[in-house]
Amino acid sequence: MDSEWFENTFGLGARGIVVTGGASGIGLGCAEFLAHAGARVALWDVNAEAGEAAARRIGESAFFVKCDVSSDASCRNAAAVTAERFGSVWGLLNAAGVIRRKNAVELEERDWDIVIDVGLKGAYLTAKYLVPEMEKNGAGSIVNIGSGWGVKGGPKAVAYCAAKGGIVNMTRAMAIDHGPKNIRVNCVCPGDVDTPLLRDEARQLGYDLAKWLEESAERPIHRLGTPLDIAQAVYFFMSDLSSWASGSILVIDGGGTA
Repeated sequence: MDSEWFENTFGLGARGIVVTGGASGIGLGCAEFLAHAGARVALWDVNAEAGEAAARRIGESAFFVKCDVSSDASCRNAAAVTAERFGSVWGLLNAAGVIRRKNAVELEERDWDIVIDVGLKGAYLTAKYLVPEMEKNGAGSIVNIGSGWGVKGGPKAVAYCAAKGGIVNMTRAMAIDHGPKNIRVNCVCPGDVDTPLLRDEARQLGYDLAKWLEESAERPIHRLGTPLDIAQAVYFFMSDLSSWASGSILVIDGGGTA
């Protein structure tokens, strides 16, 4: 083990990485961490105002591209813009997602569609247009953000559980398909992380926010997760520390699913 190997393995070497849902929450937290680790990050999000602000917050190594990940045309355009800006694309973090806290009887079809389209279809569409860019490099890394509810069920979240369960097994399928091109595909499954999405769940369910956050922290490691907790796991999969890891499903939830 020499110093050059160590630097190459632990650094990201100005790799171009796309982060969907990069305007807030886990996506933004991961983008910030990856940028600090040396990567260049393209923040894809449907919210232009928040996305531009996020890019400014990160600094020169970040830029924003407006993208609706549920739209084929939008993803195709965002991929072209990003590839031109980066020159080459190394990584993709699929962090975009929405949740509707209802069971199958209560849920409207339009709500099912938006949860599945953003959380599952979006991961397919981004890969559709960015995997070819990674193939040009001869290597790449995709990290899909799943959920603890992608490996077990949860109440009043039928569409979200379906989307995240799909993400988990889609990760395995993509690892098989793209491994021969040296593109690794892995999944990080967070538990309850203190983000705008988690806080919106309290509103949807009509819960007191303070009580909701307190109850969400009830797990063996007694606290809510932070975007930084998830970013460190994402960094592992984006870096060469995980050079032989593909098709892995890593749960980061303070022991909540233990």
